Amino acid sequence: MTETSSSSQDAGTTPAAGSGATVPSAPGPLAGKTLIMSGGSRGIGLAIAERAARDGANVVLIAKTDTPDPRLEGTIHTAAAAIEAAGGKVLAVVGDVRDDATIASAVAQAVDAFGGIDIVLNNASVISLDGTLKVTQKRYDLMQDVNVRGTFMLSKAALPHLLQAANPHILTLSPPLNLDPKWLGANPAYTLAKYGMTLTALGFAAEFAGQGVASNTLWPRTTIATAAVANILGGEEMIRRSRTPSIMADAAHAILTTHSRELTGQCIIDEELLRARGVSDFAGYAVDPTVEPMLDLYVDP
Repeated sequence: MTETSSSSQDAGTTPAAGSGATVPSAPGPLAGKTLIMSGGSRGIGLAIAERAARDGANVVLIAKTDTPDPRLEGTIHTAAAAIEAAGGKVLAVVGDVRDDATIASAVAQAVDAFGGIDIVLNNASVISLDGTLKVTQKRYDLMQDVNVRGTFMLSKAALPHLLQAANPHILTLSPPLNLDPKWLGANPAYTLAKYGMTLTALGFAAEFAGQGVASNTLWPRTTIATAAVANILGGEEMIRRSRTPSIMADAAHAILTTHSRELTGQCIIDEELLRARGVSDFAGYAVDPTVEPMLDLYVDP
């Protein structure tokens, strides 16, 4: 499913391709809203957080990377500094989304610091593209625990507060349910974990539709220039054929500034949503606009 709603964004927030969205005059539509997210030390999650921060949002990060890792750029502390520099207030919670006590503490701290929770962003995810005979039990369990259980438990913990919010959203970074055998057979363990995230999000949408809590998924049409793409999917050549995380940040902002009762239960592709919202030129999002971007996993031409 892709988003086909004709609902418009709040005035003044239509994104400009490649800019990380047109920066609205502060405060923006997410000013004073509180977003709690899993992960976010780098990549797409950080880009979404910075975009919300430019509106004046409060951001609560739950992330493990407390000290620099030579394989990965950024820590929870550098992310917090970037969010603050963008104009937001931030609460950094060092911990693991697999740990229920960490989730409970982060939710409690968010409510204590900011008075409530308006948005849950399920961003944390583990990837392994090994086939069934090669994937280890440890890696399989890690993907299930972070991707599926983490999505469910963080959303569950925040839901009592979302139910009190004026425009509550759960946004999960997971793909549409593409049952083509080429995807089902390529790396079933990872596919199961990512589709589990999507089914969880769609389940929330159905369960809480009457109470006005939106729950959607967001996935890029093309690969995004992140550490996962560089380290796992194909190195520098793949990065060159990718788009920057700002396209996902713009798409997420468009979703989160739509009224929750007008957009829920959808598996949204970033480019399709932005086209529906008036963006026609995507060259500014490209790492290298001279090459054709590579389609992401689970996306057909």
